[in-house]
Amino acid sequence: MDRIYRVQRHFYDLTRKFYLLGRDRLIRELDAAPGQTVCEIGCGTARNLVKLARRYPGCRYFGIDASAEMLETAEASLRRAGLEDRVRLGLAFAEKFDPEGTFDEGDGFDHIVFSYSLSMIPPWDAALERAVQLLRPGGTLHIVDFGDQRGMPAWFRRLLFTWLSWFHVEHRPGIRKWVEARSASPGIDVRTHALAGNYAELFRLRRTGQV
Repeated sequence: MDRIYRVQRHFYDLTRKFYLLGRDRLIRELDAAPGQTVCEIGCGTARNLVKLARRYPGCRYFGIDASAEMLETAEASLRRAGLEDRVRLGLAFAEKFDPEGTFDEGDGFDHIVFSYSLSMIPPWDAALERAVQLLRPGGTLHIVDFGDQRGMPAWFRRLLFTWLSWFHVEHRPGIRKWVEARSASPGIDVRTHALAGNYAELFRLRRTGQV
């Protein structure tokens, strides 16, 4: 990951802002209450964490990433925003994430966010399973990532997926299947929403009981 982002981290937000649809909608609809904890898995440059901390100032924030290089950029972003004391960052793999070891937080989180990070995590399904384990009762898992583009022209789909592959990003059709399977599980309430011809998909999974 450090090899990939050593250079990319310097222009990551500039190149992503036009095609990572749904990130700001996820932030608007997160609906975090004062005192709650919010953790972003694959926080990248901390772009989302900055926006979240400003929108929901009464919460505690955490972010992990598998790239130490990207976390350097995230730390700089938080300093510029004056939020370095309100957001804690840690180096960790999503599927092995241990909040107690990384942050000395052993009670889980009220909100866990995957914003276009699952398409870059090879064991994405293990990352999702681990996130569900880390949700507090009543907690919510928020996901936004690329859809199958079925409402878009074929040429656009080919162009987009080729472009994404250059940045080691891959559409994960299994995410929707995983969410659909979870919707039948007791203790989980699921909501889904497609954006712009299924360009992107938003998923919310709320833990209502034991899972």
